[in-house]
Formats: sequence, C-alpha cells, structure tokens
Amino acid sequence: MTIILAHRGSAGTHPENTMESFIAAQEFGADGIELDVHLTKDGNIAVIHDTTVDRTTDGTGRVVDFTMDELRKLKANYHYKHFFKKTARIPSLREVFEWMQGNDLICNIELKNNDLSYEGLEEKVIALIKEFGYEERIIISSFNHYSLVYIVNNWPDIETAPLYSDLLYKPWEYAKCLGAKGIHPKFKALTDTIIKATMEEGIAVRPYTVNKERDINRLLQINCTAIITDFPERAVKLRGK
Repeated sequence: MTIILAHRGSAGTHPENTMESFIAAQEFGADGIELDVHLTKDGNIAVIHDTTVDRTTDGTGRVVDFTMDELRKLKANYHYKHFFKKTARIPSLREVFEWMQGNDLICNIELKNNDLSYEGLEEKVIALIKEFGYEERIIISSFNHYSLVYIVNNWPDIETAPLYSDLLYKPWEYAKCLGAKGIHPKFKALTDTIIKATMEEGIAVRPYTVNKERDINRLLQINCTAIITDFPERAVKLRGK
C-alpha cells in the first residue's frame, strides 16, 4: 500500500510546518508527516522551510539570527490565506517529537543545510531521534547529499533519502552509492518505468509534491512506495477507493 506523507503537514489547507498542520494531517488519516529543520541562534532545531522567516511569518530575517523563543513570538500563519482563530507558531523539532508520542506517524525530516551549512545540525537531530527512540519512525532527506552520507557513515540505523529535482539516470544506483534506502525526487522527474525499476532494486520511491488527483491516482495504481502531498485528506480518500 502506498504510504501518504503530509508535506509540511497538511500544507494545502493549514499553515505549513505548524502543529496545526501536523495535527490536521493526522486527523485526515496520513501515515506520516514531512517537515523542514534549521538551527536557531541558540542551537535549537526549528521547524520551518525557508532560510528566512519573511514568507511565512510577520517577521523578517534569517532563522539562524533568532533564538527559539524569539521565533515562537512570530505569527506563522501571518500571510496564510485561510482563517485561524488561534495564531499558529513555529514549533521546535522537540515539540513535534513530544506530540508524536501520542501517535505512530512516520516523520520525514528534511535537513535544510544546502544553503547554510549549520554545523552540528546532523548531530543535534540524531541525538533527539535517539532520545525519543524514533529510529524506526524517521526518514532523513536533504538536497545536501554529503550530509546524508555523513549520517549513513556515523548512524547507519537511521534511514536516509536524497532529494533531487531533475531527471536522474538509474537513481537506484545513485541511492545505493550514498547508502540510502530511498529517493525523494520531484514528481516531474519520474516516469512509471523509473519508479518500478527503482522499487525492484529495493529502493523506496517517495516523490514530492503530488497534489493533483490524476497524479495521485497514477502513483497509487503502480503501488509507488509513498507520495508526499500538500493534501493528505485528498490522497487518503483516493487510496480508499
């Protein structure tokens, strides 16, 4: 059965990368969530997509120049078109992990260390995973493939998957070269043939960001390992049919 991962939570209907979005994804029946992490000025792991807070909050500036307490004061749904009675906030990865203690969701953590190196990000994320005992529930992805190899070499019990956006020749061979157990390609960089060949080689395929009904159905029909979508409710309903 194709696993449904909620991209930044239920980002199509809720403010992305907020607890409200993750909770909605669980309520919609998603099998897991996908989220993004940066390091803060005081060394905490913040859950936010962009290098800056400008697009998703009422603040301005780089995430790395804020402390976690300062980030929590920002309105994370400030520019969001949907109305919420409660102001959404930027959570820490620890907050998300604490919430996950009450469910069995998978969590795909994207390390946003391709623009800024964030020295120590891998160690901090892994330490938190091990503190909560989530080794079997976590997939770490990144566009920084050197970071993924670093994780594989030091913590081989943690699953990794490279993110990429362009067509890749024999992606299963590249994944194996990295020591990764899966690939997270942009949806348009895939064909059914590539998906099937990759899975036949024992490599999981979890494309992003699959939102249109016809595309979701296409991947469900070929039993793609997983899909990453902004609309988990839609994907769950289609899978149910």
